[in-house]
Amino acid sequence: MVWDPKDPWGKKPDPLEDALKQAQSQLKDLFPPGGFKSLLPSGGILNLVIAAVVILFVWQAVFIVAPDEEGVVKRFGVPVRTVEPGPHFKIPFAETVLQPKVAKLYRVEVGFRTSQQGRQQMVPQEALMLTGDMNILAIEFIVQYKIKEAGEFLFNVADIHETIGKAAEASMREVVGKSKIDEALTTGKAVIQQDTMTLLQTILDQYHSGVQIAAVQLQDVDPPEAVAAAFKDVTNAKEDREKLINQAQGYRNDIIPRAKGEAAELVNRAKGFAQARVNRAQGETNRFLATLKEYNQAKDVISKRIYIETMEEILPNMEKIIIDGKGGERLLPYLPLDRHGKPPSMTGARTAPQPETEETRTDPSPTMKQRGARS
Repeated sequence: MVWDPKDPWGKKPDPLEDALKQAQSQLKDLFPPGGFKSLLPSGGILNLVIAAVVILFVWQAVFIVAPDEEGVVKRFGVPVRTVEPGPHFKIPFAETVLQPKVAKLYRVEVGFRTSQQGRQQMVPQEALMLTGDMNILAIEFIVQYKIKEAGEFLFNVADIHETIGKAAEASMREVVGKSKIDEALTTGKAVIQQDTMTLLQTILDQYHSGVQIAAVQLQDVDPPEAVAAAFKDVTNAKEDREKLINQAQGYRNDIIPRAKGEAAELVNRAKGFAQARVNRAQGETNRFLATLKEYNQAKDVISKRIYIETMEEILPNMEKIIIDGKGGERLLPYLPLDRHGKPPSMTGARTAPQPETEETRTDPSPTMKQRGARS
C-alpha cells in the first residue's frame, strides 16, 4: 500500500460531498460579493420601493361601491359576500369585486330589434303568435327589468339577457293563446301586459335569476299583412261603436240628473205650495176661532159690525131704490120688470145723469137705508 499524506487513514474521497461543494461554488459565482444585501437598494430608493408596495397594497385592499351599484366579493373565484354602496376592504390579490348596477333599468326587445340608427325591424320568429280563437297576430313588446339580487344575477344564469327574452316570449305566447283577437287588438291590452309580467316574474323566480320585472309594454299588435286592411276596418268600426256608446252614456249622464233636478224642484215647489195653503188655512181657522170667541162674548155688537161690513161690500155694486117709509104706505110695491131681462151695462159705459128724486135717490151707504127705515 502506498502512503498518502493527505489521507492519513487511507480513506477514499466521498463523491456526494464533492458534488455539494461544486454546487455551492457555482451558486457563489452567480451572486456578487456581499450576498442578497448587495441587491437591495439603499437610502431614498428603498423608501420609494416601500411606498410603492404600500400603495399597491392599499389599491388592492380598498374599493368603493357607487350609489347605484352593489358589490359582490369573490375569494378565489367563489362569491363570499355582498356589500352596500360606500368604501370597503378586501384581501389583496385573493379577493375580487364585481359591481353590477342594481338601480339601472334594463331593456329587452321581443319581436323586433332596434338598430343603431333607431330603425325598428320585426323578427317574425318571435312576433307571430296564435290567439285563443285561432288567429295570428304579430306582437312586438318590451320588457324592462332591474337587478334584485346581485349574486344570483351574476352567477346563477349564464346569459341573463337572452334568458329573459326567451322567457318573455314564452309567457306572451301563453297569455295570448288564452285571449281572443278582439281583446288583443282593442280593450284587452292592459290585461295581457299584466298577466305576461306576472307569469314572466314567476318563471324567473324559479330560475333564481335575481331579476325584478318592472314592466311589460306592448309596442305593436297587428294582424298579418295579408289581412291587415280588413282588420283595420273592423278595428275602426269597433272604435266608432265605442265612441258612440260613450257619447250616449255622456248624454244619458247629462239628461238624467237634469230631469231629476227638475222633478225635485217641482216636488219641492208643490210641497211649499201645499204647506203655504195649510198654513193659510190654519191662519184663517185661528182667525175665525178668535172672532167666534169675541162673538160669543158680545153677540149683538159683533153681529151689527159684521152686517155693516157685509153691506159695505155688497151695496156699492148693486142698483138700489130707496122709498121713504111713510110714502111707501100710499104706493103700490115697485117691481122694475122692464129692467129684469136687460143685460148689464158694459164696463166703462157712461149713462146720462137723471134728476134725483125722492123715489129714485140712491145711496151706497147702508146707514141711509137704516135711517129711512127708522123714519
